[in-house]
Amino acid sequence: MPAPMIRYAGFPTAVVYKQPATQPGKTVGTTPVQQLLWGDWLQVKSQGANGWVEVNARGEDGFLHESAMQAERLLEVTFVDIGQGDGAIVTMPDDRQVLIDAGEADNMYRFLRWRFGRFVQKLKLDAAVLTHSDMDHYKGLRPLVDEPQIEIGTLYHNGLVERVTADDNDMLGTRITQGGTKFVSGLIATHAQAQALLSDPAKRGSKLYPNLLWDALQSGRVGAIRSLAVGDGHVPGYGPGSPGEVELKVLGPVPEVVNGAPAMRWFGDVGKTKNGHSVSLMAVYRNVSIFLGGDLNIPSERHLLAHHTGLDPEPSPGDEEEALIVAARRVFQCDVAKSCHHGSADFDDLFLRALNPIATVISSGDDEPHGHPRSDTLGAVGKSSRGRRPLIFSTELARSAPERIKHPNLLRQQLAEAAAGTTPAAQARFAALLATLERSDAIYGAINLRTDGHRIVLAQKMENVKPSKKWDVYGLEPDAAGILHYKSKYEE
Repeated sequence: MPAPMIRYAGFPTAVVYKQPATQPGKTVGTTPVQQLLWGDWLQVKSQGANGWVEVNARGEDGFLHESAMQAERLLEVTFVDIGQGDGAIVTMPDDRQVLIDAGEADNMYRFLRWRFGRFVQKLKLDAAVLTHSDMDHYKGLRPLVDEPQIEIGTLYHNGLVERVTADDNDMLGTRITQGGTKFVSGLIATHAQAQALLSDPAKRGSKLYPNLLWDALQSGRVGAIRSLAVGDGHVPGYGPGSPGEVELKVLGPVPEVVNGAPAMRWFGDVGKTKNGHSVSLMAVYRNVSIFLGGDLNIPSERHLLAHHTGLDPEPSPGDEEEALIVAARRVFQCDVAKSCHHGSADFDDLFLRALNPIATVISSGDDEPHGHPRSDTLGAVGKSSRGRRPLIFSTELARSAPERIKHPNLLRQQLAEAAAGTTPAAQARFAALLATLERSDAIYGAINLRTDGHRIVLAQKMENVKPSKKWDVYGLEPDAAGILHYKSKYEE
């Protein structure tokens, strides 16, 4: 028996119908059963009349017109709703998977388990990038490391590995001063250096980050651990001419040579230093670019501007400022930016202008004391973006928590009464009431990005779902010069 034909949903969305249209030339069938996002996987079951095809997609059988399908696979970036923190999974057109941060709880694990068929078959991540050692970026890697059905080719980090020291200010490495500037030395760049540090229980102590890295090494399911820095140029395997055509350019961190050895600038305290030296990437696929900047802050953004342009990152207003922006946009301008530090107000205005995106994605969550995303950040992002209607997405705002328990006091009373009973009927009643309890978050706030390198779709799930409209979709398309634009249906 021949293998089933695999196709993908067309731009920007495609609707699967219960029955195909009967007249030639009609692409709308009867009774929608599923709306598919551009690039969604389709299994073609049989060819029908008038260009209609029987398919299975997202667990539904139905019919789709062949004009709503394509053979080319896309680059996909899913900014997972992991609550407060960052976590994204990048699926390359050649089916390689790269994880970039994993949040703090098990949200990333649960998302991957859902997406990859409960890990019945092993999930092989080509790479996992921990941008820096804040728990809301790395701790969610724990359930992935513990999962026997997940393998990671290389685990990348920013070179600053926490260790037990007498002075907590030295936990990232030894602080040194040169020319009045403070640095952190003792970077952990290679797999051998990681093994040497992490194999010492006294250096790990009870610290979560080094123990997680050590357990990853000991699991036998992680091929290597090493750092990424600007001198690498690209993530290995994702340079020019790599399979899948996707480049992952490394724009930061920027080590400097101090006393003959690499060191990182000290940005004022441990938190600002490890945040500021986040691994920063630019994903480039054909004509599309996506910036991923971890938890960069004002001093680190100025440090990156100075390194990549050779100009003063704090220029005088006027010609000097414009010269910096022009030079910085050659490196940093992108079509989509993942907002640094969850929409924190700790950003440099000129760096934001250098990014100049059409769309920005903010990964943030509830139950945190920072008020992310900050109101002034949202305003500045919109002001520094391009287009008449720049787009701002937020995993937190996309999430919906409908009121599942309409009468909680009544439910409490019913549960108490049923729990007090000892008869089989009372116990059955208690079990039935428990079964009515659901997770409050019914609509998860993942932001989905799909691109063929020329167009982009950004989409999030709708709250009030209909079979023909499950996605809130925004398409970015090129003009005659190949420049991407978003145009609202409400614009003239």
